[in-house]
Amino acid sequence: MADQGGDGNLQDVREELDESEDEEESDEERNFGWHEQEELDWSEDDGADLEPISDTPAERSGHIAVVDRNCIYVWGGYKNAEAPGFFDLYLPRHEIWIYNLETGKWRRQLSGGDLPNPMSGSCGVCVEGILYLFGGHHARGNTNLVYRLPLRASDFHWERMKDLKGLAPTCKDKLGCWVYMNRLVYFGGYGYEAEADHRGTFEIDENSLMGNHQGRGWNNHVHILNLETSSWSQPITKGNAPTPRAAHACATMGNRGYVFGGRYMDHRLNDLYYINMDTWEWTEMSVPQHGPVGRSWHSFIPVSSDHIFLFGGFTTNRETLSDAWLYCETTNEWKQLKHNHKKSPRLWHTACLGPDGEVFVFGGCANNLLSHQQASHSNELLIFTVQPKSLLRCCTEVVVQHKHQLESMFDCLPKHLLHSLQQRFSSST
Repeated sequence: MADQGGDGNLQDVREELDESEDEEESDEERNFGWHEQEELDWSEDDGADLEPISDTPAERSGHIAVVDRNCIYVWGGYKNAEAPGFFDLYLPRHEIWIYNLETGKWRRQLSGGDLPNPMSGSCGVCVEGILYLFGGHHARGNTNLVYRLPLRASDFHWERMKDLKGLAPTCKDKLGCWVYMNRLVYFGGYGYEAEADHRGTFEIDENSLMGNHQGRGWNNHVHILNLETSSWSQPITKGNAPTPRAAHACATMGNRGYVFGGRYMDHRLNDLYYINMDTWEWTEMSVPQHGPVGRSWHSFIPVSSDHIFLFGGFTTNRETLSDAWLYCETTNEWKQLKHNHKKSPRLWHTACLGPDGEVFVFGGCANNLLSHQQASHSNELLIFTVQPKSLLRCCTEVVVQHKHQLESMFDCLPKHLLHSLQQRFSSST
């Protein structure tokens, strides 16, 4: 059973709010007494099968989600515990939920091997069919371990990357990542104090020093994990770097790594920077007054060769957002996007781009995590159309709609198109 007193425990948050409405403490920066860089002694029975197996994943926040081929893969996060009280529960660590973008159906896949600890706030990316998981927060604090999971294998088997060379990042969570030239480039986050050899700025969170807790804070460090050499390094950056931050969001556009927003001290930001990952020079982009407000725990993903999609988040005024924006890289302009999910605010969710120009937002919290109400974690899948449907997609939908009239001609179709249609037929029955 996952420890209910860890990252998901909101009791200390409520106690702080009762003592002083002016002192803000949230899931973005939680206080814990100690941490381990080595794996914890979790039993193989994490309590994953104590609940009935469902056809859909449990509601959650702070999870990761990646896309490979026609599937979205979801791991981790936390939800409200079933028992009364202010405790939260990590989701089972050996459970992967897979959403098929063709059939629109979920399935549960169990995994083995060197399982990561149950966590929230980890950073997950997919490179050539392999999920890479870094950092996060488990029941006893932050971690800086790296795991890989081949998603195209018949069995899911986690591997811990143990022999990495170079100076690793500090233990942290709620950071961002760019993928470029077979390198994973990590930025920022909230965690333990940096070592003397780490390049960049670390800002201690004074609230984290209460009691016997080890201090934590925000940073603006850039760390590179080279997948070819299995080594860590830090570039010498140029230009004016962003302030330290956590719960921001990152997007890769060519050789540019964009970062928008995040929390630093008591402020949730709406600034936009990019770093050139060939020269390692930072550039700040202007954000117009009528652009998106400052936020943390939002999503920010590329949806075309020059557009990035922004959705949701949490403001300095503790408002959970449901607005969506498109940022155009070539014109440096923001445009608010009309959509059908205005009544579905989300923070600490995930967003993935599907093959047909749709964004799939999964999970997250729909209300204020700092309020005295129970967190409203979600397992809904919100779909945003950000590009016109392709001709193939339009034709496929027509064929599915008129299946019985057209099925006599299906034998004339190429095998891959017939397979795609059969997948969609199974989801429409």
